[in-house]
Amino acid sequence: MSAVAAIVLAAGRGTRFGDEPKLLAQINGKTLVRHVAEAAVASTVDPVIVVTGYRSEEIEADLRTLPVQTVRNMLYAQGLSTSLKAGFSSVPATTRAVVVLLGDMPFVKAALIDALADEWVKRGEPPALVPTVNGRRGNPVVLSRVLQSDINDLCGDVGAGPLLRRRLDVIEWPTADPAVAQDIDTRDELAKHRL
Repeated sequence: MSAVAAIVLAAGRGTRFGDEPKLLAQINGKTLVRHVAEAAVASTVDPVIVVTGYRSEEIEADLRTLPVQTVRNMLYAQGLSTSLKAGFSSVPATTRAVVVLLGDMPFVKAALIDALADEWVKRGEPPALVPTVNGRRGNPVVLSRVLQSDINDLCGDVGAGPLLRRRLDVIEWPTADPAVAQDIDTRDELAKHRL
């Protein structure tokens, strides 16, 4: 078990995508969420916790051959904050930080996850480490255990972004990897990436 775990947020409905469950849409023969989970499993972070909610049984079935833990967020309809809290509360007590991955970012690779975890350690284990590309913050982010009480106070359809914007001790980590800004929200965006 590593000092850094991974949380894959895969509970939301993805309403901008339409009727088809977004995270089960495929690119290159795999679902969006499986791309993300495989990258996390291939990295050095451990354990990998996948938070499910909407269409949880189908998502869990899609990931059943991977060594991941799943946590069902029955409150997923109340927004992203509930999934972040569910994931954060499920990591082992020995975990010092988590890499939070979004289930609709299929281009994130294990090397990026490892680089973020390594940089978090190199920078002295700050409360948060956020990748930036062309000056804009992206995902995945590394959140330290010291933020747990602040995360527990989040409400509604927000992730850690508003919390991190208020803090002066967040480390930004510039990268040239475009994956930190590439999520799939609509069918048109998916179509651009399908072979």
